[in-house]
Order: sequence, then structure tokens, then C-alpha cells
Amino acid sequence: MVAVHHRYTGVQGRQLFYREAGAADAPAVVLLHGFPTSSFMFRHLVPALADRYHVIAPDHLGFGLSDAPPADQFDYTFDALAGLTAALLDKLGVSRYAMYVQDYGAPIGWRLALNDPGAITAIITQNGNAYEAGFVDAFWQVVWDYRREQTPQTEKAVRQALTLDAIKWQYLTGVPDPTLISPETWHHDHALVSRPGNDRIQLDLFLDYATNLPLYPRLHEYLRAHRPPLLAVWGKGDEIFTPAGARAFADDLPDARIHLLDGGHFLLESALDDVIALVRDFLVGSSAGRGQRGT
Repeated sequence: MVAVHHRYTGVQGRQLFYREAGAADAPAVVLLHGFPTSSFMFRHLVPALADRYHVIAPDHLGFGLSDAPPADQFDYTFDALAGLTAALLDKLGVSRYAMYVQDYGAPIGWRLALNDPGAITAIITQNGNAYEAGFVDAFWQVVWDYRREQTPQTEKAVRQALTLDAIKWQYLTGVPDPTLISPETWHHDHALVSRPGNDRIQLDLFLDYATNLPLYPRLHEYLRAHRPPLLAVWGKGDEIFTPAGARAFADDLPDARIHLLDGGHFLLESALDDVIALVRDFLVGSSAGRGQRGT
């Protein structure tokens, strides 16, 4: 069995939790989770990569087991979460790494790449959007409405995303065999976002999400200029980010590897073995797996 360490460390006055496995001098792979989960979503992927890589999977501030200061004591933005992630990696001595991004992890990862392009050896995006083509209007309209105007009506609509039924929907939608998904996943996530005050944290991030779209042109320019090896592995039944979001990467990176698998938004819960095989093959063939060191 691969030893997976569960650690806490102080970063900019906050305690961040992260999972870590693999040799410290191996090529680094950083796993960045989405909403409404945590590094818990990578609990099986971390040991599956750690024989060859130094794997680090943090919980973003306000998620999982990291600190969750009240929204009136911390400005929850994607810029702030990216800054904390960069500071964590700097503290751990990780200056070059491949990144695996999903959902919220994508805009955090895009900021890391734009702020330090030379740090990124490869990108794996699993239902992590970077193009307007991938958005499902039926899902996102309530977020855009809330951004435009914060009223009791728009807040009530966006709060539905924090309910147990909505989180369960994220896990099960698009999955060919829902019995493959453990109910612990949505109950685990719901319990953490239901902690006192966490709703305001999530509402602040819903408000800030619209700041991600203006970054897309800069990100596309970065992809064309730096040409990082990129794997898009996507649950094709996702009704939050559609397969169009995966295919769009080829517009800027014609050599991108794009794989659409049977599954939904949280593809690792139903197609773990397929994803592991694709990721390992991709990393071995990219600069991330050919002797690049994490420190």
C-alpha cells in the first residue's frame, strides 16, 4: 500500500489541510478540487499516482478540513484561493508541477498558470472549464442572475446548490450506473458546506465566479504561447460543463488529448480506473513525467 499523509500547515495565517504521497524528489502533480467537495474527491487518485509522482491535494480555504474563516473575516475570491495555493506550494518547495483541475479547481489552476507560466509542466482538466462553450445555461443562469443583482429571490435560487438534493444531483447526473456512486460522497460534501457560516462563503464564491470568464482570453493566449501538454478527460454526461468545454481546448492546443468518458461531473467516482490509465499514460508521455522534478 502507498502511504498517503494527511497534513495541516499554516499559510498566510490560515491552516490548510492537504493530502500528500510519493517521494518528495519525484515529479510533482497538484490536484485541485471543485465545488462542493474537497481533496476527498482525490482519495483514490492520490495513491494511484504516488508510485511515480509527488502528489499534493489541498483543500481550498472554506472547504474540507482547511480553515473556514467567516466571510466577514476573509475575502473569498478565486484570486485569494489561488494565492493561498501558490503560497502552500512555495512553502512545500514545489516550484514545477503538473496540475489536475476539476470544476472550481480550474479557475484556481488557470490563475496559477497565468501568474507563473514556467511552473506548469502539464495540465489535466477533468470537467474543468476554460471556454464559454462548455457552460450549460440551465445550470449557470441562477449564478449569473445572482451576480447581476443580489435580492432575496436570486439568493434563494442560488442557495439551492447547497442542498443535499442538488449535491446528490451533481454526483449522479450522467452516470450510466448510479449504484457505482457511494452515497457517502454527497452526504460528506453536504455536511461540510452546511457548517455554520459556510453558506456565506459559498455565496461569495458564486458571486465571484463571473470574474473567471474575463480570464479566458489570457488563458487561451497562454496555451498558444507556452503549449503545455494537456489532457482533457471529461464525463460526457455532465450537465454543468458539457463536452463542448473539453473539445474547445483543441482550438488553442491542437495536440491536446481529449477523452469523453461515460460519466458525470465527478467522473472519478464511476470511472476511476479509466481515468487513472489515461492520466498515467499522459504524464509518462509529457514533460511532467520525463525527469522533471517538483523541487
